Amino acid sequence: MKLILTADVANLGGPGDTVEVKDGYGRNFLLPRGLAIVATRGAQKQVDTIRRTQEGKRIRDLDHAKEVAGQIQGLGTVTVSGKAGQGGRLFGSVTPADIVAAVRSQGGPNLDKRFVAISGHIKSTGDHKVTVRLHPDVAVDLPLDVQGG
Repeated sequence: MKLILTADVANLGGPGDTVEVKDGYGRNFLLPRGLAIVATRGAQKQVDTIRRTQEGKRIRDLDHAKEVAGQIQGLGTVTVSGKAGQGGRLFGSVTPADIVAAVRSQGGPNLDKRFVAISGHIKSTGDHKVTVRLHPDVAVDLPLDVQGG
């Protein structure tokens, strides 16, 4: 069975790789979990789109990580807004995807949400700090200003 992977699969490949697997493994494991799609011409176009977006988010080496860290530090405090009730409690919490979107909207680099490490849940308005881990040797503290709306 010929499949195109949509996520990293151990000992098989990464997103966008076209692989040949046994029918049972593909039908019973990869496809139901959304780790792969059946290889067709339309699916190949989807894979090209996935690869392009991941290429923009990927950190290539230590020098690139330091450059992106400088861009993040140049932003200063990043503002994230969400719905809040009385006392500044948010309805829900601030997620890494929310933080990545806020960094991008304020002119920062396009990051992968897996780079953002939040200690605990951010469920209140005010000032918070999160860590953006770009490389094993490069981590940046990012100040957040969470506002209620």
